[in-house]
Amino acid sequence: MNAIAPTRVARPQGSTPAQAWLRALETTTRATRDPQRILPRAVGEWARRYGERPALMSERESFDFRALAHRMNQYSRWALSAGVAPGETIGLMMANRPEYFAIWLGLTQIGAVVALVNVNLGGEALAHCLRVASARGVIVAPEFARPCEEAIAGLSRAVEVWRHGDLAVDAFEGSELGVDEQRAVTLAERALLIYTSGTTGMPKAAAVSHHRLVAWSHWFAGLADMTPGDRMYNCLPMHHSIGGVAAIGAPLVNGGSVFIAERFSASRFWRDVARWDCTMFQYIGELCRYLVAAPPCPEEKAHGLRLACGNGLGADVWRAFSARFGAPQILEFYAATEGNVTLYNVEGKVGAIGRAPAFMAARDTIALARFDFEAEAPWRGADGFCARCAIGETGEALGRIGAEPAQRFEGYTQREESEKKILRDVFAPGDAWMRTGDLMRRDAEGFYYFVDRVGDTFRWKGENVATSEVAAALAAAPGIVEVIVYGVAVPGADGRAGMALLAADGTPDLEEIARALEALPRYARPLFLRVRRSLDVTATFKPKRREMADEGFDLARVRDPLYVFDAERGAYVALDAARFVAIQSGAMRV
Repeated sequence: MNAIAPTRVARPQGSTPAQAWLRALETTTRATRDPQRILPRAVGEWARRYGERPALMSERESFDFRALAHRMNQYSRWALSAGVAPGETIGLMMANRPEYFAIWLGLTQIGAVVALVNVNLGGEALAHCLRVASARGVIVAPEFARPCEEAIAGLSRAVEVWRHGDLAVDAFEGSELGVDEQRAVTLAERALLIYTSGTTGMPKAAAVSHHRLVAWSHWFAGLADMTPGDRMYNCLPMHHSIGGVAAIGAPLVNGGSVFIAERFSASRFWRDVARWDCTMFQYIGELCRYLVAAPPCPEEKAHGLRLACGNGLGADVWRAFSARFGAPQILEFYAATEGNVTLYNVEGKVGAIGRAPAFMAARDTIALARFDFEAEAPWRGADGFCARCAIGETGEALGRIGAEPAQRFEGYTQREESEKKILRDVFAPGDAWMRTGDLMRRDAEGFYYFVDRVGDTFRWKGENVATSEVAAALAAAPGIVEVIVYGVAVPGADGRAGMALLAADGTPDLEEIARALEALPRYARPLFLRVRRSLDVTATFKPKRREMADEGFDLARVRDPLYVFDAERGAYVALDAARFVAIQSGAMRV
C-alpha cells in the first residue's frame, strides 16, 4: 500500500499559550452546544464536508471520510439486525486498525455502549472485565477468540461471541440512517467503557459519555491547532482513551488524517513516520525512551513532524529526544480516562505536566491536598478538613466535582468503586472532590510535576499494574505463603518495574512461579523476586511497602535472595553482581 500524502496547508507562525487555550475552549464549546451532536453524527458531517480526503490509514486498510461514515452506518445496521438495544453493552476485542474505530462508532450511533477490551487479557481478568460490563456479547478478532471464549465459559450468564469476519457487515447498506432507524442518543448518555486498573484491584470499567468523546476530540484539535494538512501517527493501543479516542478523533475534526500502526516498533517508527508523511505523533513517555535508546536510522531526522503530544515524558528523555531527533513542539498533558483533572503544558516547560492558565485557575478545579503517607490518603486536621499544599510540597491531586460537564466524575460500572474515588467535606462543608491517586507538586509559576502513584498500583511499559492481581497469581504457586507486590525504580526506564516479595515455605520453585504468572499480561509479570521466610509489617499490620520499594533490587541493601527475569532465557535467575551491573548500565534488557 502506498502512502497517501496529506494536503499541505500553510500554517500561521505559531500562537501564544493563551491563544491555544482560547482556541481549544472555543472549538469545544461549539462542538458540544447541540446535545444531539454525538461523535458518530460529527463523523457524518465530516464525510459530507471532506468527502474523499484520507481519514484513517494502516498497512491493513484505509478509509477516506466518506468510506468511514459508510462503514460506521453498516455496523449500525448490523447491530439493529442483531437486536442490540439502547444501553446494552457490547465488548470489542481487536488489535489496532481503522475498522476498530468504525465498529464502535456504528454501535454507539444506535445507543449501544461499547466496552473496549484489552487484547492482552485472558483468564479471570478477562472474565472480570466482561462481568463488570454486564456485556451482552463481544465482537472479537479471530486471533483473540479462544481466550475470549474460555473466559466466557466461566461466567454465570451467557455472553454471545461474534467473530469479526463472520458478521456479513458488507451486506448492509452504508448510507445515512433513515428516520425509522435512528435512535435518540444525547451527549449525556454513556458511550464507552474503558478499563483502568485505578489504584487497587482488578481492572475497573470507567464510564465515558458521548460528551467526553466529543470534548476530547475537539479540545485537542483546538489546542494543537490541527489542520487538513496534519496527519497523526498513532501506535498506542486503541482500547485506551488516548490511543483510541483523542489521537483518532482530534485530527479528523478539521479534515486531517491518522495513520494507525498495529503496535509500537522502535525499529520501524521513523520509517513509518517518513513514509506516511506524518506531521504529529501521540506518545507515552516509555515510547520516547525506547526511541532514544534505539540505534540511529536514516529517517530519524528526515521527517516532517511538527508536534509530539502525550504524557509521561520525563525531563531526561525530553531533552535527549529533542536533541537527537530535532523534535517538534512537545505538548505534554495530564489526564485520566475517568478523571476530571486535566493539565496541559502548552508552554513546553521541560519536565512539567502542565498548568491551568490564569483565566481558568480562578475556577479552582484542581487542588493538591497534603498527604498522609502512612494512611495513604489526604491528611485531615483536627477540624476534619484537608489542607492545601504549599508551593513545592508533594500532595495528592484532587479534582473538584461540579455540575459542569468537565467537572463531572462519571465513575465506574461498580458503584462501590466509584465511591472510593470521591472525597467529601474536603476543604469546606458539602464540597466533593475526586481522588486522582497521583502525587504531584506545584512550582511558583503554577506548573505541576508528577511525583508518584498512591497505593498499590504502579506504571510499567505504559500500563497500570494492579498489585492485587499479580499477588493472586503468585499466591497460587506451590510453597508461597504470603506475597507483597510493588514497583521499583530501574535506571533508564520510565515507570516502575514489578517486584514481588515472597514469604516462602522453603526454597521457591522458580519454574512453577513463572508458570503461575503466564496468565497475566507480560507488562504485569514481576521483573524481580525477593524471597524470605516471613514479612515485616508496621504496628498497624501493614506491609512496609514503601521501605521495600526504596531498597529496590540493590544488592548492597537487600540481604534476602533476589531473582530477576532473564528475557533471553525466559526464566527467573539469581540476581548476582554481574547481572546487577548489567541492569544498572542498561546492558541487560528489561
